[in-house]
Amino acid sequence: MNKTTLHIILLFLILVPIQALVLNNIVLFNVAVPMVFIYLIITLPVTYSANAAMTIGFLTGLAVDILSDTMGVNTMASTILAFVRRPVFHLYVPVDNDLAEQCPSIRNMGVASFLKYASTMTLIYCVLLFTIESLGCFNLGLYLLRIPASAIYTFVLIYALACLTPVRHEKRL
Repeated sequence: MNKTTLHIILLFLILVPIQALVLNNIVLFNVAVPMVFIYLIITLPVTYSANAAMTIGFLTGLAVDILSDTMGVNTMASTILAFVRRPVFHLYVPVDNDLAEQCPSIRNMGVASFLKYASTMTLIYCVLLFTIESLGCFNLGLYLLRIPASAIYTFVLIYALACLTPVRHEKRL
């Protein structure tokens, strides 16, 4: 097992229980829910195939759904997020040189590119999650309020988490 695989397993073992047991219970104004576990999907190496990324996204979402009792909502949204990860990454980092096992991070991409990438991924996830969730019972006002509120709340926590990662001496993308 290489360092990247261990890093993914460690993030999974830390973020999924924290999401299910703590963050799902911290809801701001009964509207904004932080979804910090998507940090695992956001920081998957760019060189991972779509199948590998979607499998990791599926398992991550499934674990959160099982622990949160949410009936597949996170599973579907996480799988789709893992699928769109590479095209969104290439919106902000068009260079395809020396990407072997590079993980999107502030240190690899630079602050501005990572913030754009992370905010786009967070917004995509929130739109997917609340759209899938609203298929059963639809309240347009709550739907339109929850997407930006949760996206901002999640993005702030993901940025804080990204700033906490240790400095590695890697090439910038």
